[in-house]
Amino acid sequence: MNIYPAIDIMEGKAVRLYRGEKKKVTIYGDPVKIASEYAKFTDRLHIVDLDGAFNGVPVNFGTVERIIVETGMKVQIGGGFRNYESIKQAYDTGVTNVIVGTRAFDFGFLEKITNDFKGITVSLDLKKKDLMISGWTKKENADLKNIFKSLEEYADRFVYTNIEKDGTLEGISFIEKFWEESEMIYAAGVNSMDDVRKLGEMGFSGVIIGKALLEGKIKIRELTG
Repeated sequence: MNIYPAIDIMEGKAVRLYRGEKKKVTIYGDPVKIASEYAKFTDRLHIVDLDGAFNGVPVNFGTVERIIVETGMKVQIGGGFRNYESIKQAYDTGVTNVIVGTRAFDFGFLEKITNDFKGITVSLDLKKKDLMISGWTKKENADLKNIFKSLEEYADRFVYTNIEKDGTLEGISFIEKFWEESEMIYAAGVNSMDDVRKLGEMGFSGVIIGKALLEGKIKIRELTG
């Protein structure tokens, strides 16, 4: 099980939202400093550019580049990557994986970027079994299993987010495996080592952990030791 500590960036600060709601924000401080602490125990990091997610254009490349240069971590990043130029800029900055959500359902666009860049990752954001896009503000009218089959033709790496669990520390719910060989990483609600174990049993290859690490519910050394 690969562990991805998560840092969400908004207005240059590390924050966490409650169930993706912009008004329900907790500020944790300097994202570079937090990343440097995580880097003592792992070389992987998950970043969300929240400004990009809400506005459609990533804006925190400067902070991301500082994190990569100062820590040497392998960064996967999402949040507002809806055009070719922003994706290219992210890879030029040194990220390892760009996560695409809204534009992933444009299969022509997805085919182009997966041909041109390595490590493109598709975000599957679920709210009561509905796929959500545009910073989790709009519903994509499609059945998850059917659209996943279409996405698999282009990508083999995914992030599954349970929006209703995001930032809640409520723990995880059972998810029936709908993927086979693809890399599937889980995000949202993880609050214990037992959650991590259960996700591995469900078939997830990785887990993203944000608030539980920031608030000390889980220690990074426990996950990677």
